[in-house]
Amino acid sequence: MKKLKGCLYSASESNTKLSDLGPDLIMSEILPRLPAKCVGRAKKVCKEWLSCISSKEFVMMHCRHMCKGSRQKILSIGQESCFISSTGVDLVDEKTMITLPFHVRPSDVWILSSLNGLLCVCLRNTFEMLIWNPLIRSCINISASKSYGFFKIYSDAVGLYIDSSNDYRVLHIKRGRFTVDVMAYSRRTNHWKRIPFLQKRHYHTNGYVWSGGTFCEDGLYFTVFQFWLAGDIVII
Repeated sequence: MKKLKGCLYSASESNTKLSDLGPDLIMSEILPRLPAKCVGRAKKVCKEWLSCISSKEFVMMHCRHMCKGSRQKILSIGQESCFISSTGVDLVDEKTMITLPFHVRPSDVWILSSLNGLLCVCLRNTFEMLIWNPLIRSCINISASKSYGFFKIYSDAVGLYIDSSNDYRVLHIKRGRFTVDVMAYSRRTNHWKRIPFLQKRHYHTNGYVWSGGTFCEDGLYFTVFQFWLAGDIVII
């Protein structure tokens, strides 16, 4: 950021053109800070900008900048329409209708987890899981096979998190009658990997319901409670 401010200050003093800042600086520091509408227009500038904005790295950078301060947004999904609105009290009535990047009705989209503007959603008709950035209309289908990336209601749990290498990941906990299978999807490599998990516990069974995961201070937390009885409630 200091480098960006220095270059912009120098440019204003010497009437330097924006192109003189260099493509790397523009794509890494300027474009990710633009509002979603401007990002959409920027795709039409040239093939290089289109390629940059369509990359998964840009999607992550844009999410980080959009989640700061007053730039936060609210996503509202209804039966037939989907809107994005600002969080400011004075702007609550300013809504922008968006078109879903997948061919289902808005009411058929389940939000499983969210983090920094990214959503992990499930399509009700196919149970496929996708990562979606509503602000720039970008999404990727992470369903790879019958074992990976298909969500089963009442038995599965999903959480978005960031690992030590700053890679966005999806944790997918799949519970069977006598088994617990845990997979992690990497946004960077676009692959799933099985990871070790807690030993078999009574709350791993289908008699318990797991919430979506909440990422906080390098940990992913789930609330687990009994489905039929007012029994145990645990945090994992």
